[in-house]
Amino acid sequence: MRTNCLTMAIGAASFASIIVNLRASNSRNVAATPASLARTFSSSHSLKNPPKSETFARRSLNRTSLQRKRTVASDSSTVSDLCPSTLTSSPSCYPAYQRLLPCPSEYGPPRVEHLVVSVGGPVLEYISKALDLPSLYVADLIHFGAVYYALVCPEPPPTATPEEIKIYKEATAPSELIKRPSIKGKTVREAQKTYRITHVDEFVEAGTYLRVHVHPKRFPRCYEIDWRSRIIAVSESYVVLDKPAGTSVGGTTDNIEESCATFATRALGFTEPLKTTHQIDNCTEGCVVFARTKEYCSVFHGKIREKKVKKLYLALAAAPVPVGVITHYMRPINIAPRLISEDFTKGWHLCQLEVLECKKVPWPKSVTENKYHVEDCGWPSKDFAYECKINLLTGRTHQVRAQLAACGSPIVGDSMYMPAAISEMTSPGLNPFGKSKGQYTNDNDEVMAIQKWIAHHGKEPSIAIGLQACQISWDDGDHFYEAGPPWWK
Repeated sequence: MRTNCLTMAIGAASFASIIVNLRASNSRNVAATPASLARTFSSSHSLKNPPKSETFARRSLNRTSLQRKRTVASDSSTVSDLCPSTLTSSPSCYPAYQRLLPCPSEYGPPRVEHLVVSVGGPVLEYISKALDLPSLYVADLIHFGAVYYALVCPEPPPTATPEEIKIYKEATAPSELIKRPSIKGKTVREAQKTYRITHVDEFVEAGTYLRVHVHPKRFPRCYEIDWRSRIIAVSESYVVLDKPAGTSVGGTTDNIEESCATFATRALGFTEPLKTTHQIDNCTEGCVVFARTKEYCSVFHGKIREKKVKKLYLALAAAPVPVGVITHYMRPINIAPRLISEDFTKGWHLCQLEVLECKKVPWPKSVTENKYHVEDCGWPSKDFAYECKINLLTGRTHQVRAQLAACGSPIVGDSMYMPAAISEMTSPGLNPFGKSKGQYTNDNDEVMAIQKWIAHHGKEPSIAIGLQACQISWDDGDHFYEAGPPWWK
């Protein structure tokens, strides 16, 4: 294997550092298990669900004569020293770990750990010792889908420290890789592909890369719902669910347990898990279709591609929205907030929706907003809102939310897009893609204007916004389903 093959990048931005746990052979070694009790990773692993890229802020580095370990967290807003490897409950440390359940009412600080295995053995035992975590907690993380592996450590980014680069080169040296039968015949890109670990007794060989989401994103709302009452329809091929706001359709990168798919499967007593066919935002409620088989999942995806699936939404806007087709173009960057422009821009995605009707209704009462944790985003007038029925012509992430906000009519409770809409109202021209946008003399000025505009957006809503997927149908209405009344009615 040539050295230059080892330096192929698969997205350096996915790391802010490479975290490696290297232990001397005589220090807290992870015991190997018999081959009959362990699963050895290979490219034929059944789960092929690589996670999205993340960016982490590098934190503290603790060294002893027998271990080198770097701890990081994905909180880019603060950078502070973390405690040594022993975890206790104090303001400056991570809390003491026990189990992931019961679900906490408040989210813990983000924490993601990256490891390169030095001594092969069971993955649960290795992570538990490397990160000083209780074995039951690590077992819960694996059950939640919060642990990933790759046969070969991904390449560190240009911002990596000399020590991190040195460790990476040691772990990917040809003299080391040639000793590993598991990567024989694979390209570097193939060997660096990440997969989710599914069993606590899986065997990880020396040199394997591990990513551990120690604090998964949680969804406490899942435990408050009567899921059986949210089932709209059950057929041999699919299930239609009236999704509650504040829940994830199919789970997140680090949590596939607390999802609509999982809880609906259990509510119906199915042995085979439901499959996700399409998505709506966590803060949106309404109709979602799950497939009962892989075959129908593929069939439904085909119907979406062929535009045979029709979706209607109810949106509770803070200001009136004109009836008719609204067209924008969305920047092709897969991060929030989604930026859109009325002007055609090469490479940007077409976004179209049709406002079928818009009627004036009372603004939701405070008791209702409090019940669904609808956030006060600072809209100046809260006497009336405007309920719009919308035919979604294209299906882009955050499309309805971003388009209505661009029209000056953000959705009630949308803490991400309403603050930016208010800023544009008070300071016309702030939006570099809006009607009052300015002219820029150079690219740097435009980049700075875009960054400033992004900064005026808020955070993702915690539970609900005024948006419901009220109807879904396909095959010219042969299959037609409606959600119950939205939370504001």
